[in-house]
Amino acid sequence: MHATIDAPTAFSVNLCDFPELPANIRLDAESRYAKALERAFGGSEAVEQAYGVYCYAADGDESDASPEDKAQALRWVKAVELARQAGFRDLSEGEGAYFEVRLG
Repeated sequence: MHATIDAPTAFSVNLCDFPELPANIRLDAESRYAKALERAFGGSEAVEQAYGVYCYAADGDESDASPEDKAQALRWVKAVELARQAGFRDLSEGEGAYFEVRLG
């Protein structure tokens, strides 16, 4: 079961490739991950923007990215690591498990 985080959030988080978990524990992990991203960027809209910049920088030609975009992409990478730690808190990390962020 994968859930969209709180109603005002403009993105969803799914815990993927993790062994079976009770729904409430999975939702708690996904919520911790989402909240850590929101704290890092100052809200769900800023998370959406940062993720979009990261995807653009990762998929595009690096020479096309502005210095601000490169800094924002690096900030995303750091924020995702902190969010991963928060999400997996109280869980044993399942080998190959990860959190997926989806916009909209």
